[in-house]
Amino acid sequence: MLFLKKQPPGRLIVLGFALVILLGTGLLLLPVSVRDDVQVSFIDALFTSTSAVCVTGLIAIDVADHFTAFGQTIVAALIQIGGLGVTSIGVGLILAAGKRVSFKGRTLVKEALNVDGFKGMVRLVKAVLLMTLCFELVGMALSFIVFVQDYPPLRALGISAFHSIAAFNNSGFDILGGLRNMIPYQSDILLNLTTCGLIIFGGLGFLVILDILKKRSFKKLMLHSKIVIITTVVLIVAGTLLLKATEDVSWLGAFFQSVSARTAGFSTYPIGEFTNAGLFTLIILMFIGASPGSTGGGIKTSTFFVLIQQVRSLFTKKQIGAFRRSISAETLSKSSIIVLLSLLLVCIGTFLLCILEPECSFVQLLFEEVSAFGTVGLSTGITPGLAHGSKMVLIFTMFAGRVGAFTLLSIWIERPAPTVHYTEESITVG
Repeated sequence: MLFLKKQPPGRLIVLGFALVILLGTGLLLLPVSVRDDVQVSFIDALFTSTSAVCVTGLIAIDVADHFTAFGQTIVAALIQIGGLGVTSIGVGLILAAGKRVSFKGRTLVKEALNVDGFKGMVRLVKAVLLMTLCFELVGMALSFIVFVQDYPPLRALGISAFHSIAAFNNSGFDILGGLRNMIPYQSDILLNLTTCGLIIFGGLGFLVILDILKKRSFKKLMLHSKIVIITTVVLIVAGTLLLKATEDVSWLGAFFQSVSARTAGFSTYPIGEFTNAGLFTLIILMFIGASPGSTGGGIKTSTFFVLIQQVRSLFTKKQIGAFRRSISAETLSKSSIIVLLSLLLVCIGTFLLCILEPECSFVQLLFEEVSAFGTVGLSTGITPGLAHGSKMVLIFTMFAGRVGAFTLLSIWIERPAPTVHYTEESITVG
């Protein structure tokens, strides 16, 4: 315990996710979790657990075909823990037990949810848990209306609960079986819009949703919320138009895939049959991902917005900012580092996959790698057939994508700020 108290918040969060993944792997390997007529290897259990905790949705084996109701419940629990965050769940359990949350616990929540200060931390956790419950109950009720038409009521209720948890936490898992995902329901308007609604709100971030509920006016929202909402709308619209232009899909299908590509991973069409233009559109959306403090991954919408504003400022010679607010140099620097580290991670992962899977095309391997990094879960269909080494590459990528490449690198660096400053000199770039 003394060892853990001395660790920085970032390192504890990473260790927490790792321990939950290992625990989930062990539970999924139990005989009670696996169906009698199938076998689940350690690497496939580890892959499934990592994908669930990192709210990705990439699958090496089909959840419905390989796991019992108990195993599927474990997967749903892992998704919920991964989406809310290990620290939020831990603080919630402490509050449920009627105990006081320590300063260390508040620091962990602050780090996990990307909050600036410590004020109202316990209220924030309570609001996040209540908000999640409300969204998932509404999603489950609406999904049940659809699934009960095809399944017995009890089975439909289980599918609806699993689907709602997976959708709100931006994880593309399904328990319909046969690697079908949502293809059988590609024309069902209610299920498509319900799923999209859960994905969008889960991807906005808890702080943005709370800000919307509190202010109820776009003009009164804080800058972060405005940036997230505007960027989200632009990406959804742009993605819908590009997918409709490049693929033989309906407008509903194009809208659904545009929403889902930004870290959810559900699909109503076979992604493996998309053109290179369509796959490239999805890759861009997956790389950008959801918003800070949300259940999604990627470099985040606000990071993308900041970089776009930086480019705009370069050409217009105007101050970097938006909505009559300037953006700090520290934010610009952090955004650039996040994108650089993310690109480096994706490039290294894709290179390793190219070596390990020479029979697959470059676009397929890049797609799977970006899907793992963005904790999306969309797949061209090659993941189940990958070698163990390739699956390990994707496992590490999913983990790094969930905790953040910046966080993963910074947890090992504990150097004090430099006291010596050298003379500045310009160099030629570009």
